[in-house]
Amino acid sequence: MQRTAVINVVGLTPRHIGENTPKILEFLNRNEWTRIEPILPAVTCSAQATYLTGAVPKVHGIVGNGWYHRELAEHQFWKQSNHLVHGRKIWEELRQRDPDFTCAKLFWWFNMYSTADFSITPRPLYPADGRKVFDIYTRPMGERARLVKQLGAFPFPNFWGPASGIESSRWIARSAKWIEEKHWPGLSLVYLPHLDYSLQRLGPDDPEVAAELQEIDGLVGDLIRFYEKRSIKSVLLSEYGITRVDRPVHLNRVFREKGWIAIKEELGREAIDLGASRAFAIADHQVAHIYINDSGIEKEVRATLEATEGVGQVLDEVWKHFYSLDHERSGDLIAVADSRSWFTYYYWMDDKLAPDYARCVDIHRKPGYDPVELFLDPKLRFPRLRIAGKLLRKSLGCRMLMDVIPLDASLVRGSHGRIPEDKDDWPVMIGDFRDLPETGAMPAVEVYSRLIEHCGVGHGYSAQTLL
Repeated sequence: MQRTAVINVVGLTPRHIGENTPKILEFLNRNEWTRIEPILPAVTCSAQATYLTGAVPKVHGIVGNGWYHRELAEHQFWKQSNHLVHGRKIWEELRQRDPDFTCAKLFWWFNMYSTADFSITPRPLYPADGRKVFDIYTRPMGERARLVKQLGAFPFPNFWGPASGIESSRWIARSAKWIEEKHWPGLSLVYLPHLDYSLQRLGPDDPEVAAELQEIDGLVGDLIRFYEKRSIKSVLLSEYGITRVDRPVHLNRVFREKGWIAIKEELGREAIDLGASRAFAIADHQVAHIYINDSGIEKEVRATLEATEGVGQVLDEVWKHFYSLDHERSGDLIAVADSRSWFTYYYWMDDKLAPDYARCVDIHRKPGYDPVELFLDPKLRFPRLRIAGKLLRKSLGCRMLMDVIPLDASLVRGSHGRIPEDKDDWPVMIGDFRDLPETGAMPAVEVYSRLIEHCGVGHGYSAQTLL
């Protein structure tokens, strides 16, 4: 077996490989590469599930980063149990072919309770007193203490939120080296999210992106050299491309004007009651799952979506089947944004009545993905002093609300989720492969079998057998 490291450089596309990424360009020039035709939705959890199972969403069940659980009448975003991903995982296939095979899964999602041999994933602690304590989860469990002792605490604030940046990717890269030196896995799956932050904040064509590309290029180049010295061949991979947007679309506000959203007053603020709403949207970047509790209004919901500026396509049962999204977790309808738009989860009409979590980094409580969490509220005076004061109160055991996130969705300049028309905005795969498509692109489901081939144990399952 050829020991392999798959370095997932989130957001990397052909458009960005050039003068600002000399190390990635050099790696591309001495290997083969191809564009990857993204799946719909082109978001983290769905793309990773497809890469690691060779299956489409209707088979593996990951229809987005989150969805509405109909029986619980609750939304669930960014869950971590690998049991949610149906299908045979790549490490299970490789282990069957070679009983000595081991796999390290480092910060890829659905990274708890999987059958991978080694894993590291972000996992805060939630004590009963209401605090949130940053932490990680590892397999084996004892690696957590050893990692933190040798590498220091994982820089959680740099992983998501206004302070997100290169430091979290650097820590992940160091943890990948640590795992390699201790355990010698046959396959290392390494997740480097840095570009995801800057491209959503700035958009893909902002001049400041050049510096962000240079930072991730240096980190990737260092990892490639590290693995090469240990006779490990690297594969560079990305999940999606981020394109420029300038129009946030508030589907739940549109539905509220129609009288379909149920609102509950809680401590002077408005809370959305999904179970009591007639129809609502679970927004996920440029895709939104529309759940309809009153089947009698489905035609009207569809007509309303089609008439909403910024909605490019509405998927019904036929179109869901076409995109392999006909799964019980999917919405009754699925809205896909046009090229310049993305969907917010916002449902309130007056910012004074917005729920308290709206101004916080709170990826689980919000009924949809919120990229505005990448920004500090520009209306705040001395925001960093304000944050320091809140952290001091927290350290003294006082309750506090880290309400520093703006409610201005127009700040977001980049998004993803739909399939871009320009193939230079598609993800890439680069490595020591044979016969990659020189023109066009490779379907995302084929990444699975190509990675098995790269590991040197023969051809994997044909993607078609898992459709």
